[in-house]
Amino acid sequence: MSHPDAGVFPHATGAAEAMVKSHQKEEPLKLYSGWFCPFVQRVLLVLLEKDIPFQYIEVNPYHKPQSLLTLNPRGLVPTLQYDNKPLYESTVICEFLEDAYPSATPKLIPSDPYTKARMKIWIDFVTSRILPAFHRFLQFQPNSASETGIEKVRADFLEQMKQLVQEMDAEGRYFLGKELTLIDLMIAPWAVRLWLFDHFKGGLNMPKGEPWVERFEKWRQVVEKRDSVVDSTSEKEHYLPIYQRYADDVAQSEMAKAIRQGQGVP
Repeated sequence: MSHPDAGVFPHATGAAEAMVKSHQKEEPLKLYSGWFCPFVQRVLLVLLEKDIPFQYIEVNPYHKPQSLLTLNPRGLVPTLQYDNKPLYESTVICEFLEDAYPSATPKLIPSDPYTKARMKIWIDFVTSRILPAFHRFLQFQPNSASETGIEKVRADFLEQMKQLVQEMDAEGRYFLGKELTLIDLMIAPWAVRLWLFDHFKGGLNMPKGEPWVERFEKWRQVVEKRDSVVDSTSEKEHYLPIYQRYADDVAQSEMAKAIRQGQGVP
């Protein structure tokens, strides 16, 4: 009997498919990936920005290879194999890559101790506040008893976004100013998925004319055009069945729990 989700598209498409094909050669650094996973995309963005050689290994979430389970018994992606040793958790991996490949540029972590610490505070805010609000909104199921509930989860997500954007440099294109840094890449995978709310939830309905919205759109337009973002994003149509399942799945599925908790995708 086939798995009920066996019809989910098995690999990256569009520009991302070309990127994946260019990273099939055997390399000491291996990234176990799911093409649709935003936590995997975080790691891909760092690898691509810094031009670090790596081997991309696509993981079928229903038939996980033993090589992955040996590294990470939970079978979550992203999992990085470095010097035959495992690393997981996307933010940990991304910071590790900065330390492990000191000659790779651009530098994504500021050298100034205060700026570095402040950036880490807001990376944590992305993971602990914005992503849960994103997924609560995406997964919300209105019912006849509470038709106003969706407005509450939408407003909560927008409020978290507003708090983040108000911390962005007022003049530069990126979060900290003129140069791309790690925090831009930590939020980018969700920024390029905001169209999901137009498809599933009637739109974000961002308030027009507010300075924070204008600042966010300026940031998003720049980030979405980065080669690393373009080359790690698949065609929209293939994300839809996956997020349809996620949006519908209010039960305690493995995938829903893992995404909500910011762990990656099983």
